[in-house]
Amino acid sequence: MDIKVDLHTHTVSSGHAYSTLSENALAASRKGIELLGMTDHGPSMPGAPQLYHFGNLSILPEDLYGVRILPGVEANITNYDGRLDIPIEYLSRMKLVLVGLHEICYPGGTSEQNTKAYTRAMRNPYTDMMVHPGRPQFDMDLELIAHMSAQLNVPVEINNSSLAKEKRGAWDNCRRFARYMVQYKGPVILGSDAHFWDRVGDFSHALELIHEVGVQEHQILNTSPERVLEYLATRRKNRLRIT
Repeated sequence: MDIKVDLHTHTVSSGHAYSTLSENALAASRKGIELLGMTDHGPSMPGAPQLYHFGNLSILPEDLYGVRILPGVEANITNYDGRLDIPIEYLSRMKLVLVGLHEICYPGGTSEQNTKAYTRAMRNPYTDMMVHPGRPQFDMDLELIAHMSAQLNVPVEINNSSLAKEKRGAWDNCRRFARYMVQYKGPVILGSDAHFWDRVGDFSHALELIHEVGVQEHQILNTSPERVLEYLATRRKNRLRIT
C-alpha cells in the first residue's frame, strides 16, 4: 500500500517537537509524500503556540520542496462535552483540523465520559479527523467510535507513534479498534504523528497493524492527495449547510 499523505506532524511550535516546517517538508519530499499536514498542538497544551500563531497560518507557502502544505491544528478536547481549545473563528479558517485527547489537557474520566467527549468532538462540524483513539490512557468504547466514524464519515487515525517501542500498551487497543473499523467499514487515516523530521512519512507500525487485521485499502483516505482534498472540500461544503 502506497501512502502519499501524512496529515499528522508537528513542528518546533508545538513546544515538544524538534524540527521546523521546512525540515519536515524536505523529509516528506525525500520519502515521496505529496501532501503534508502541519498540525501543531492547540494552546491548552503546555508549550504550544498561542492563538496568534493559528491566526497567521495564511502566510505559509502552499508548497515546499514540491510538497503541498496543509496548515492546521491538532486541537485538544478539554472537557466531557467535547469542547475544543480553539475558537470557531480560528477553526473556520484552517485547512485541516485534527482532534484528540491528551492527558495534560483533559481531566480524564470513566469510559462513558471519555467516549462522550470523543464522540461529541467527532460530531463537531469543524472537526475534520479524529486521532489516536487507541491510547491506553483513556478507556473508551472503541466499537461505538468505529460505528460513529462510519455513520458520520469522519476518519479516525491509526497512529504510528502510539505503536512505537517507547510508548507501551497501545497495540492491543489499536488492534481492537482497527478490527471494529473493518467491521463497520469506516474511513481510516494513517498518521506518523512525527515530532522530528526523520519520522515524517513513517507508517511502518500502522501498516503492519492494518495488514494484520484486514483494513481494506479503499478505507484508507490518505493513499492519495486527491482523496484527502476531495474529502476536505466536501466537509467544508457540508459545514456551510449546517452552520
